[in-house]
Amino acid sequence: MGRTTAPPPRSRTRRPVDVRSWLGGIRLSGFMVIMLGLVVLAAFVLVPTIGTYVEQRQRIAALESAVALAQEDVERLEAQQDRWRDPAFITTQARERLYYVKPGEVVYLVDNDLASADVPQEQAPVSEDVEQTRTDWMTQMVRSVTEAGLAQTVVPASEEPAPETPVDGDDTTPTP
Repeated sequence: MGRTTAPPPRSRTRRPVDVRSWLGGIRLSGFMVIMLGLVVLAAFVLVPTIGTYVEQRQRIAALESAVALAQEDVERLEAQQDRWRDPAFITTQARERLYYVKPGEVVYLVDNDLASADVPQEQAPVSEDVEQTRTDWMTQMVRSVTEAGLAQTVVPASEEPAPETPVDGDDTTPTP
């Protein structure tokens, strides 16, 4: 194969452009000026109209999504209303929520239904003496309110530690 050589590099010098000769080469006829004017006029007329059209389409899409959400809520509420028309469902809800019983039935409420693994192994003895708190309740409340108001982050309810349940007969809350 023969050896090829690269073409010589072009010079990077720019030649000055004569604007007058370039503009002089453009010939405008009356028809061309009228057509150019009509295009500009059409742009001025159509741009706001197109903007209005796009805005209306966005509003329509937002309203359609709102209608879809409302329709889902209506369907959910109608299903709930149908459930409440069923006497068996009403009876079940009255038994579970309000602890209603039929005449002659005996109901046993289990107070401490924790599994044996969940029961605390070491329980603090319950004192019969009334103890005085270490801080003033008003100062503690003001501190709690100001700390809550100045908090930078919010902890979701699922991440908060569960409140301690009182031990049998323990009417006092633990002090910090």
